Amino acid sequence: MQKKTVGIYTLGCKVNQYESEAIAEVLAKEGFEISVPSKMCDAYLINTCTVTAESDRKARQFIRRAIAKNPDAVVVVTGCLAQTSAEMIAAIDGVDAVVGNTKKLFAAEELCRLIRDGKTKTPTISVDPIEDAGFEPMQICSFERTRAYVKIEDGCESRCTYCIIPSARGSIRSKSPEDVLAEVRTLTEHGCREIVLTGIETASYGKDLGNTDLASLLEQIDTIEGIGRIRLGSLDPSLIRPEFVKRIAPLRSLAPHFHLSLQSGSSRVLAAMKRKYNAEQAMRAIELLREAIPHVKFTTDVIVGFPGETEEDFYETANFLRNARFLMVHIFPYSKRKGTPAAIMPNQLPDEVKRRRLHALEAIAEETRKAILSEAVATNPDTEVLFETYENGCAYGHTADFLEIAIPSERPLHGEIHAVHLKTTDGMLCFGEKI
Repeated sequence: MQKKTVGIYTLGCKVNQYESEAIAEVLAKEGFEISVPSKMCDAYLINTCTVTAESDRKARQFIRRAIAKNPDAVVVVTGCLAQTSAEMIAAIDGVDAVVGNTKKLFAAEELCRLIRDGKTKTPTISVDPIEDAGFEPMQICSFERTRAYVKIEDGCESRCTYCIIPSARGSIRSKSPEDVLAEVRTLTEHGCREIVLTGIETASYGKDLGNTDLASLLEQIDTIEGIGRIRLGSLDPSLIRPEFVKRIAPLRSLAPHFHLSLQSGSSRVLAAMKRKYNAEQAMRAIELLREAIPHVKFTTDVIVGFPGETEEDFYETANFLRNARFLMVHIFPYSKRKGTPAAIMPNQLPDEVKRRRLHALEAIAEETRKAILSEAVATNPDTEVLFETYENGCAYGHTADFLEIAIPSERPLHGEIHAVHLKTTDGMLCFGEKI
């Protein structure tokens, strides 16, 4: 009997990607074939994001695209937009079930039920209040890519003035250290060479447990036999203090690459955003890590055009980027998010100002990346690369400090680590050859 197929669309953050993987494993155990969502499938599951208005638009677009692809397919929608706007999603003709963030694995159960019993005229809505939700037990034991994401934390209590996510994800709740260790151990035993620990607010791991924290978890993971690289998801710079750095710097498995959720290099704007640090503290966090970890690299996120951001504020952010020397900068123009304090702040900036500032920061980021890659080729050319993809006779991968590398190869090197000598760069990636 031919297996039923399910296509899974995932929008948004690494946490959503992990949760989709966990749902996919449940469905695979139930006998489904996990297919490419662009194909004709018997069912579609859309895991949504609501971080921006554009995210909402894309989610609705993906839902309608799935319905148009196969009007007879079962369509189940979950994720952050499902949590905050369940009735709106249920009103889309063709949606069969809406499942919130408190019990995402239930989306797999609903999909199985609808395939078994058939579609109904009225969609079901399974969305519980997020405020008192616990940590939903889920895990993955397989991975398709070179690296695997492991969700260690959910929820956020920062209440930044521009962000709607606490309304969609609730309070901080952490996976137990025992469960994290078991999941990482299983993935390592199955050949995973790189694991990314991720969460909605990864830096807050363990705050609700009372007997552990992120540094303790990393120390325990570092003792796992055969452990490969461990990376961390986006971190609040306020986590990076002397004691934390002292504990993590000696760890053999921790990759020397940190993604810091900066958002602005202006202390005045950071205060308006209600971030937990100012520009001076953020720069000190970078300096602490640079002093303790050789060849450490940083990536970051920045919002331009926050309400009331002056030219002076913007210049402070631009200078911060120059001095911090980020390998990569994800730059976003501020967009209003209904229900957040920033949406009703005075001095909303016009789009043309946001675009101009975005392009100016992009130029700084591009110049900095070129300089970092050129320095790597000139001063540290011999390195190890974990290869991930293969195209047109070239294998592509990343170093531990997150430089992207390409080498000529007669075959794919997926999941393999090789010593590489870097020879040149085009400003975006480095080119080399196997030693």
